[in-house]
Amino acid sequence: MTTKPTLSFWQIWNMCFGFLGIQFGFALQNANVSRIFQTLGASMEAIPVLWIAAPLTGLIVQPIVGYLSDRTWTRLGRRRPYFLIGAVLATLALFAMPNSPTLWIAAGLLWVLDASINISMEPFRAFVGDQLPTSQRAGGYAMQSFFIGVGSVIASALPYALAHYGVGNTAEPGGVPDTVRYAFYFGGAVLLLSVGWTVLRTREYPPQTLRAHDSAPRAPQRALDVARARRNGLIWLVVGAAGAYAVLRFGLDRQLYILAGLLVAYGLALILVGLLRRDGAFAQIIGDLHDMPAEMRKLAVVQFFSWFALFAMWIYTTAAVTQVHYGSSDPSSPAYNEGANWVGVLFAAYNGFAALAAIAIPWMVRRIGLRLSHLINVGLGGLGLLSFLLIRDPHWLLLSMLGVGFAWASILSLPYALLSDSVPAEKMGVFMGIFNFFIVIPQLVAASLLGFLLKTWFGGQPMQALAIGGVSLIVSGACVLRVREPAVRAS
Repeated sequence: MTTKPTLSFWQIWNMCFGFLGIQFGFALQNANVSRIFQTLGASMEAIPVLWIAAPLTGLIVQPIVGYLSDRTWTRLGRRRPYFLIGAVLATLALFAMPNSPTLWIAAGLLWVLDASINISMEPFRAFVGDQLPTSQRAGGYAMQSFFIGVGSVIASALPYALAHYGVGNTAEPGGVPDTVRYAFYFGGAVLLLSVGWTVLRTREYPPQTLRAHDSAPRAPQRALDVARARRNGLIWLVVGAAGAYAVLRFGLDRQLYILAGLLVAYGLALILVGLLRRDGAFAQIIGDLHDMPAEMRKLAVVQFFSWFALFAMWIYTTAAVTQVHYGSSDPSSPAYNEGANWVGVLFAAYNGFAALAAIAIPWMVRRIGLRLSHLINVGLGGLGLLSFLLIRDPHWLLLSMLGVGFAWASILSLPYALLSDSVPAEKMGVFMGIFNFFIVIPQLVAASLLGFLLKTWFGGQPMQALAIGGVSLIVSGACVLRVREPAVRAS
């Protein structure tokens, strides 16, 4: 086994630059899609269900793209073809979404947009693990976080800035304001150009070179116990079906069907694995899920609580701030649109703070290690979300976003640095895709449970969703202490 060469600052810059555009698209989606849905007539209770497109597409797309990219080698390399295909499709979706004439078309375009961004994003995570030695991986993922922060600052603030310079910020009922429309057009162009820069300005190691540099333990080759998988699948199928029946029988919140459906789908996946070819993509992905490294299992719990909190923030901040701080829940009112634009500024702020935190994170890691750095950062994020309950001047919410920014930068970098040391090079893509199950599943759980919890226990107040998110971030920090701190080898 040989050690990978150390890359220069500008080589790492070029390989991460595409994340500027990827997060530009994500930031426009996160800050504006709830606004578009409400503008097109969605009720508060329906918003989490409409948002299910985002996590569900990630659940399906990322492990498949990871599996395929592990087995790809073309003139463009191993990961870069997926960067380019995803960027083209995401750009087209960004151009189309603000022109949606109906709610169902907007929801469908969210599926297309999120799937396309995932096609590009998942190989970018594996790309850092492919190219960098262990000693540089935390810095590489932090560089990605830096570009995520910079892209998101500009994207999130665009509608606010356009309104400041006189672009129309309101529209007729059922129409999307020009501020949002032009922001999406600009975002599509930025996404395509930045990903194109990374495709043109980087190179990739061929598979045989990656194998020679690999220092992670070999992936286990145990055969999946098909009989056991079927038994477990039947149990999950029955539990999910019983949950769906309980929702129907007792008239529970219909969003709980999402959680029941998730259990049913997992049960069916375990049952089907015994009926398909053992060397097929589906069986291989389920087998790798079954045999994922022990540290990855511990990190899955950390990811669950982190991303549950983030999803709560993304889908409820607009409703919470416009209702509490601007006194309006009417999407056609000037007060609502002023508050929605301010949420864009808040989202820009936490991403700007994340860009600064990304510069500090490698220093933190060198001083106190990966685990304690992550604990501190997500703890700051949890306190930031909880402070929404106490602050009434919306301008002071910028201080809340300082903590969220540190958490966001850390969530986007340190769990991947903790994971990549345990993942073999020949399966870096598929394991990174499987790891994203634990980003997607908490979002599906949040989409299923948050509306029910708010309606049942919190009087339908969206601000309480942010409180739940704050507690969840703090729990995720406690869970990271169970994860082994990797030994850093000299490059």
